[in-house]
Formats: sequence, structure tokens, C-alpha cells
Amino acid sequence: MGGNQGSEQSDRFAEDPAFAVHEGGKLSVTPTRSITSIADLALTYTPGVARVSSAIAAEPELARRFTWAPRVVAVVSDGSAVLGLGNIGPAASLPVMEGKACLFAEFAGLSAVPIVLSTNDVDEIVAAVVAIAPSFGGINLEDISAPRCFEIEAQLRDRLDIPVMHDDQHGTAIVVLAALRNAAKVVGRELGDLRVVVSGAGAAGVACTKILLGAGVGDIAVADSQGVLHAGRRDLTATKQWLVENTNPSGFAGTMVAALAGADVYLGLSGGSVPEAAVASMAPDCIIFSLANPTPEVDPEMAAKYAAVVATGRSDLPNQINNVLAFPGVFRGAIDAGARSITEEMKLRAADAIAGVVGEDLRADYVVPSPLDRRVAAAVAEAVGACAREQGVTR
Repeated sequence: MGGNQGSEQSDRFAEDPAFAVHEGGKLSVTPTRSITSIADLALTYTPGVARVSSAIAAEPELARRFTWAPRVVAVVSDGSAVLGLGNIGPAASLPVMEGKACLFAEFAGLSAVPIVLSTNDVDEIVAAVVAIAPSFGGINLEDISAPRCFEIEAQLRDRLDIPVMHDDQHGTAIVVLAALRNAAKVVGRELGDLRVVVSGAGAAGVACTKILLGAGVGDIAVADSQGVLHAGRRDLTATKQWLVENTNPSGFAGTMVAALAGADVYLGLSGGSVPEAAVASMAPDCIIFSLANPTPEVDPEMAAKYAAVVATGRSDLPNQINNVLAFPGVFRGAIDAGARSITEEMKLRAADAIAGVVGEDLRADYVVPSPLDRRVAAAVAEAVGACAREQGVTR
């Protein structure tokens, strides 16, 4: 009976090509040196390796030259906020982290190792990552739920001297800013003139708001499930309190839908749906970035009736906001430059680089490059590396 059950299970999985791609996992560790002789063995392992280890013990910086660490990224998750799946745990999140590692290799030529942790405790996650950090040149935090993700990233940035970035926050923010820069050009506006409504105060919503503020957007209202964040709200997290203090200059205290009246930009990072009447109330030539997957908050066909530029998170529609446009190049540039951290200015430069790849081909249905455009990672890496050197955050 056990054999029949196994056969039925195999047949069931065989019907879906996604399972064939994941059979046995998507990664392997491949040596860069072959061992075909006793001399090879003696140099690759003992006794030759002892001379290298001794040199590194005496001069720790030599690890950057004589180990794999500087060119390997750890993709770290606790499986608490995976894609559109939610808190599915570490084992179920591992295929996603493997996929992320594949993207690092494909688009930036960086090796990456998925690390999934069986704890949701902030201190335990931080301690685990700090403990394994000597094996890596960068830490990509992935699919960790808010608000814990903010504290985990902040602590790791303080404690480690290698690039650390929570991609769900900053990768999304970088690509959103790149797309918005170009969308503003399409409608003949400056970023500083736009009134933006952000739906969602989670990891992506907070990071997008911060990078837009840094880029010069001054009028942003951020809404969570209870409405727009404002000074009269109570029981706010520290992050939401920061948003209250730095956004919504008019003190608007209504719903997200009401805030859309006359707004220039809608940035959806929360799921749910927005009624057509609210979209129709936005300013002429408005911009709609509706990024929930697989179902955007604003139906794209309906959005096109009112908006000059529409972007989504979907690969089957124009203007896909995809993090793969950012994180491979950001880490490649930071690691190549020997950066000790990823700064806010480096993220802004990355967004500029992504926007610049579009160049003279800019149009309403092409404000951000294709995720498969091989020019992007190189442009981002160059911009990020140059910025790191200018800021003096390199080794």
C-alpha cells in the first residue's frame, strides 16, 4: 500500500511542471578546484590549508582574498511572511530562498546560500545570523514579518560590518522609486510636486515611504487597515509613530479611500481592493502602482481608464515592479566595493540606475526595465559601488 501511495503522489506532482523544476532542490555547491592527485589533495586540504588558515588568523582581512566568504550572500528567513503565503514556516519557505539564491547567481554572478531558521524570536534570529556571518560577504533578509523585520535588520546592521538588507523592504522601495521617477517624467511632473497615498504600513510600505521622502516627495499619506496614520491615532508601533511624525503634513484623519481624492499617486502594498469611484476621484494623469500579487488592489483594466501610468507586481502585465531589478546589483556593487553597509544614498543611486536603463525608450507602458534585462544589475552594481567609495563606507 505504501508503494501505491508513493506512486500516486509522484504522478500527482508530475502533472505540475513547477515540481519538476524543484525536484531535489535548485542548488548545489560546486568546487572551483579539482582534486586529481596527491599534490592537489595536499594543497586543497591538509597540510597546505593550514598555511592559509594560519595567515588568516594573523591577518583576518586575508579571508577576503583566500576564502569564498566575500562573494557569497546568505539568504536568511524564518518563513513568517512568505510571498503571498504568509507564515508557512522555515521548511516550506526553503524553495523560495533557493529561488532567491538562483537569482543572485543568474543576474549578479554571486553565490548565495539559503538559511531558514526555526525561530521567530528577534534575539535568537539576530544571534544566529551574527554567529554565521564570518562565512558570508552579505546578508539578504527575506520574508520576515513586520514589525520584527525592522528590529532584526537594525540590530544586524549595527553588529555586522558586511552589507545587510531586508529585500522585502528595500528592494521593493528601490524599484518603486525608479518606476515613479520615470512615471513622473511621462506625466511631466516633478517628484516633489506629487501627492502620494501609500496603502500598507508593513515592511514594503514603510521602506517605500522612507525612500520616497528621501527622494524629495514631501506629501505622503500612509494608511493601514484602520485608515490613514495621523497624530490622533493611539497604540501605534514605533515604526508607525515615525510615519505619523514624518508623513501626512495636512493631518488628514480619514480612510485611505477618502485620501485618494485629488491624489497624484496610489501605491498599493497591502492587498484588498480599491473601488472604482475612489480611483476616479484621483487627479488627472494620475499614477497607479498596484503591487499586490496575484490580484492587484486596483484592477489594471479599470486603472487604465483613469491613470496615465499603471504598474503592478505581475509578470504578464507592463511595468512589473520586481525586486530582481534591485537586489542582485545592490549586493554585487556593495560586495565588490568592500562596503561595510548599504546606505540610504546607495539605495537612491540604485533607483537612479534602474530608471536610467529605460533611457529614451521611456513611455507609459515602459517606465521600468524588464526583470530579464541584463543591463540592469551591471548598472546598479556600478552605481552602488561608486557611491560606497564616495561615502567612504568601504574597507
